[in-house]
Amino acid sequence: MRILAAMSGGVDSAVAAARAVEAGHDVVGVHLALSRAGGTLRTGSRGCCTVEDALDARRVADLLGIPFYVWDFSERFRDEVIDDFISEYKAGRTPNPCLRCNEKIKFAALLERAIELGFDAVCTGHYATLVDGPNGLELHRASDNAKDQSYVLGVLNAQQLAHTYFPLGSTPSKAIVRAEAAERGISVAQKPDSHDICFIPDGDTRGWLAEKVGAEQGDVIDRSGAVIGTHEGAHAFTVGQRRGLHLGVPAADGKPRFVLEVRPVTNTVVVGPKEALAIAEISGEKHSWAGAAPSASEFACEVQIRAHADPVPATAFVTDAGVRVVPDVPLDGVAPGQSAVLYIGTHVLGQFTIDTTVSAVPVGA
Repeated sequence: MRILAAMSGGVDSAVAAARAVEAGHDVVGVHLALSRAGGTLRTGSRGCCTVEDALDARRVADLLGIPFYVWDFSERFRDEVIDDFISEYKAGRTPNPCLRCNEKIKFAALLERAIELGFDAVCTGHYATLVDGPNGLELHRASDNAKDQSYVLGVLNAQQLAHTYFPLGSTPSKAIVRAEAAERGISVAQKPDSHDICFIPDGDTRGWLAEKVGAEQGDVIDRSGAVIGTHEGAHAFTVGQRRGLHLGVPAADGKPRFVLEVRPVTNTVVVGPKEALAIAEISGEKHSWAGAAPSASEFACEVQIRAHADPVPATAFVTDAGVRVVPDVPLDGVAPGQSAVLYIGTHVLGQFTIDTTVSAVPVGA
């Protein structure tokens, strides 16, 4: 196959490209320039897609003897990922930019261009597997559960999966990938993994949002509506947060309080006891299926609401209005804007963006 290898400059994408070459595919490497700040440099293990990363990717391509290009996707990344991130926070929601980048950039913009240029598939260093199932190609968890990235790939559809190649999915551990990189003479064998949000390389999400959204003082209220404190900008808070509330009125029971809701229209943050974070039901209109859609409108599954959260047994209901999920046990600290990914075992069924939640603890309980 003609393979376009997306090379971030990290060890995973380097070994994925090397395995594609070793498998006999016709491989071309490409690094995506996603930042408009051309002089951006990596700080420790924060960020990705920097000048330093592009140079690391080029060195790996030279070692593998494959053509290498840098494609400027910064404008689309700004429009589809950064602006979306800002607008979601303005709306009081908690987005996942990595998932959005996979959906809009790596497996939409990149894949579209790859197909236009005659490539059969895009190869990445994601930890996930593809399986030929009874109803077509299926997306499954990786063998290494600690590195599994199927959650952030749940947005991929059947057409995208058909043109995707994940060489690392069956690898038992990241340690094996690093050892293989060292054995191949790949210079980034011990390079730290990137983390946090790539376009906020210093990790100060609150400060970054304050510059983009603006900070305006507002009220912190309890579930009854009583004002118990003030804040310097609702954008700085997310559901489940405990620290940084600086409340002037202690709780009657003396226990800590947590953010239960962010109301951007009134610039209000609602807090309450930890028990009130329990969610009995979630639903969302925007959804997609990673392959064939479920044949039934009601089915048992597992739901995962964060990249590294444990899946929870649940029942899903699919209607014209979207997807509604009732977990067997309440979910903890769910925020609108998060993605709920549905599984049956290791099989990824699809995902939806959470619009509404139903508390398991009524007000006053």
